[in-house]
Amino acid sequence: MPSNVTAVPAAPSTLAREHFAAAFRFETDCWDVHDALSHGPDFVLLDVRGPAQFEAGHVPGAIHLPHGKIVRSRLEAYPPDTLFVTYCAGPHCNGAVRGALRLAELGRPVKIMAGGITGWIDEGFALATGA
Repeated sequence: MPSNVTAVPAAPSTLAREHFAAAFRFETDCWDVHDALSHGPDFVLLDVRGPAQFEAGHVPGAIHLPHGKIVRSRLEAYPPDTLFVTYCAGPHCNGAVRGALRLAELGRPVKIMAGGITGWIDEGFALATGA
């Protein structure tokens, strides 16, 4: 009797390759964000959590913009081709996806930072505090 893992066959390798390669167009990870921030980022990092969570600890250099407040007027200072990277609390939270969806609906390039604050801490990276 097959397990729940093998009951549904894996996709053919060509489809798996396309699927996993496409994932990098939609997300990045904490390590790559940390590395980019240390070299002068070519994107805007958005912390889309609430104010209390942001003040308690956020990625250094992140801009606080809760996903519910992502509107066209808040983005006017950025050129249209600016890449935004959103993050939230972590894998248990869909705030980064909500923020990314709002940005995409406004025609902005966007990725999410997989892992969010949880992933950032798991990598051993420091947090900034305060507003």
